[in-house]
Amino acid sequence: MNKFYIIVALILMLCIGCEWRLKPNNEDSDAGFAVERYDRIQSLYLTTGDFSALQQMSTNYPIQTRTLIENVLKIGNVNDPEINAKFLNFYQDTTLQAIINEAEQQYANMDDINKEFTKSFDNLHKLFPSMKIPTIYAQIGSLDQSVIVGNNIVGFSLDKYLGKNYPLYKKFYSEEQRALMTRQMIVPDCILFYILSLYPLPHDRTATQQQCDIHMGKIQWIVNKVTGRKVFANKYVATVARYMKKHNGTTEHELLTLPINDNLLN
Repeated sequence: MNKFYIIVALILMLCIGCEWRLKPNNEDSDAGFAVERYDRIQSLYLTTGDFSALQQMSTNYPIQTRTLIENVLKIGNVNDPEINAKFLNFYQDTTLQAIINEAEQQYANMDDINKEFTKSFDNLHKLFPSMKIPTIYAQIGSLDQSVIVGNNIVGFSLDKYLGKNYPLYKKFYSEEQRALMTRQMIVPDCILFYILSLYPLPHDRTATQQQCDIHMGKIQWIVNKVTGRKVFANKYVATVARYMKKHNGTTEHELLTLPINDNLLN
């Protein structure tokens, strides 16, 4: 499944308005950034039917729950009197139950991910001082969207990051796609699609594919820079790198807002 176009569609549907903070949930200032573990409450309900877990989902995570039910799973309206039963029944599929169990085992601990988010968001804030940083949460989908953006929140689906060798993936995804479905891609993907939501692709229908590719290359180059890793490597990222080396006074904001032009970075 093409992650890119699904995420762009959701970005256009959801409102973006994020708030700078490195300490969700009023955590101690020494704790750094912490992913909100919506997935734990979700999995508790979906594997046991625990009503208190359902109440927590509705009370503590209303936006996440609405987004999951209405925009990701597309199983109905969150206000439908029967939606809780539909939601629970949807995940009773043996494949989805196996995915839930695998996700909760692989991601029992996210210290490494929280550490990378802390470092990357600190670096992003240095490049974009006025950029507001969103809350990040983990969920479990059904092998659909990898990342969703909106309403002060970026969510990532653990079911899309179970590793390139996860047996189920081989039935649905190419080797190239599976290479991107790893733990190491969570932070880069979240940052990429968050920046894309703030600096979207041109809506002008006359924009060429190359212009769109260049724009994505700009964002990928920035993601590489803030994560300190060469996550994305392609000719457009290389082109942006050469341009920024030649024009070292250009800020990242200026780079992303340069007029669309096929020859812009030549």
